Amino acid sequence: MKILPLGLQSLSEIYDNNAIYVDKTEYIHRLATTGKCYFLSRPRRFGKSLLVSTLYELFNANKILFQGLWIENKWDWSVKYPVIHISFEVLDYHEDQLAASIENELKLIATKFDLTLTQKGFKPQFRELITLLQQKTQQKVVILIDEYDKPIIEFLEDHTLRQAKKNQKILKRFYSVFKSADKSLKFLFITGVSKFSKVSIFSDLNQLTDITLNKNYAALTGYTQAELEYSFSDYLQVLENEFNMSRKALLDKMKLWYDGYSWDGVTRLYNPFGTLNFLESRVFSNFWFASATPTFLIQEMRKHGYFEIENIRVENSFMDKYDLDNIGIVQILFQTGYLTIRKLHPSGSFILDYPNKEVRESMYKHLMSNLAPNQRRTDTGLTIEDLQAAFEKGNLVRVQAIIASLLADLPYHTFEDSSEGLYHGLIHILFNYLGLVMVSEAHSSKGRADVVVQTITHIYVFEFKINRSAEEAFEQIIENEYADKYRALDKPILAIGVNFNTKNRKMDPWKQDFL
Repeated sequence: MKILPLGLQSLSEIYDNNAIYVDKTEYIHRLATTGKCYFLSRPRRFGKSLLVSTLYELFNANKILFQGLWIENKWDWSVKYPVIHISFEVLDYHEDQLAASIENELKLIATKFDLTLTQKGFKPQFRELITLLQQKTQQKVVILIDEYDKPIIEFLEDHTLRQAKKNQKILKRFYSVFKSADKSLKFLFITGVSKFSKVSIFSDLNQLTDITLNKNYAALTGYTQAELEYSFSDYLQVLENEFNMSRKALLDKMKLWYDGYSWDGVTRLYNPFGTLNFLESRVFSNFWFASATPTFLIQEMRKHGYFEIENIRVENSFMDKYDLDNIGIVQILFQTGYLTIRKLHPSGSFILDYPNKEVRESMYKHLMSNLAPNQRRTDTGLTIEDLQAAFEKGNLVRVQAIIASLLADLPYHTFEDSSEGLYHGLIHILFNYLGLVMVSEAHSSKGRADVVVQTITHIYVFEFKINRSAEEAFEQIIENEYADKYRALDKPILAIGVNFNTKNRKMDPWKQDFL
């Protein structure tokens, strides 16, 4: 059987290695024949580079690579277009090297076509390269830009933001060439992780069509359920036998772990990176965690006490508000793949949520590692994993001891922000990290409880305060009848009032009772 395309990011590599290619050429044909200039944002490791490579080979008329694919008999292979392919992933964009690096790349591309650039500076050189290519080949030019935003998103931390803004100005000048060269272009495709506002990057490129949320291209990258079952059928059979599972049970578990991405609220996609690693290792595991996560993202979440990111409602314009001077955490989480569109409202707003178990676990592992580096031990001699057993047994003395010890062991900087949201967020992260069945800010007719934890045996309704009193928190649960909606479950319900004291970095004794 064909090999898995792990680490293969070009169509030629997949062909040469007899690896599996999930056929996306019907979408690519639609792109190439119904429009001209496109922008696509997708998270890292989601098949963007392979998509760009496939476009490169298509316009280069390398028909042999498309044997057996949907597009094979639907494309004019007699015409070969000159293709400029630039990946900012491989360019030097540190310090003041970006402009020179772009110039060097343009000269290398010119050399491949036996051309010599005479202009000075990357902007005049880019114009010259496009003109010379069209003159030499008598064909319009195809331009493919991969990782367009890499020179910016690598410098989003406060101490490096100056470099990001420098690179942003350079890129804006570079991309401005496309407008004046429009008549010489056959096809333009730009892709990256983020979608910076048109004002900051593409202000001169009003012919660019953004297909990031276009339902016609929702499955352009990633694997649909049908594609997974068709392209990887042999591997699924191996897993069925090894796990002694039915095909349905196997697919259900895979869907829980690796499916769930959506850019239209309807089409669901598997992350190629996690899926391929699972098929290769034959172990349900968190492969996303091994993939790089921006330090900046975790720092921003901690700074703002922004830890509860499930079921977030945003307006449909939220994607257009991503700018270096106004970077929102929700936009970053969405564009880096930690959040995806769960559903659309008729008004056009979105509900964003974690796509799957793999990503959810990755986030909580990152946050726990950052906020509580000594999470595996407490001065009680217990680990935080013992919380699960303590909750299930209704042993709140032990629960309180473990949480108190965890808070005492947190680094001092964690307590610099003394907002209620921070402490509430820490508990939220802790409970989610342990996999406890939990509802955060659970609604009732009179308000919402901070956290409700459900176990097989009990229901725990928590309310948190900061520098107030546990009694006040407890009374709020009673007065607002937070527990009423859970009475039909016929389990013991405990109301628990918690107060955090920022002066001594401890919790006051809990106020708790059965309801």
